[in-house]
Amino acid sequence: MTVELKEIEKLAALARIEVSSEEKESLRNEINAILEYVKQIQAVSGTEGEKETGILMNVLREDTNPHLSGVFTEAILDEVPKREGNYVKVKKIL
Repeated sequence: MTVELKEIEKLAALARIEVSSEEKESLRNEINAILEYVKQIQAVSGTEGEKETGILMNVLREDTNPHLSGVFTEAILDEVPKREGNYVKVKKIL
């Protein structure tokens, strides 16, 4: 995949920047070099075209409550500088 000058112009317009014709050509060459490098990395790592390798499964914990709600509320609120009921009191930020 190669990036065309038209695409560089579109990116410049989206970024709301002016790019000279020399800069456009330079950016096109740099982006194409980056894309070629990424393609090489994908080929070496064996991930080109693969969506899932099957190596990693669900590594997250189950979505359950590890303890009852409110068990540690008092202990946590004892550590804060100011509190109002069961809430941490902070300055108003506008």
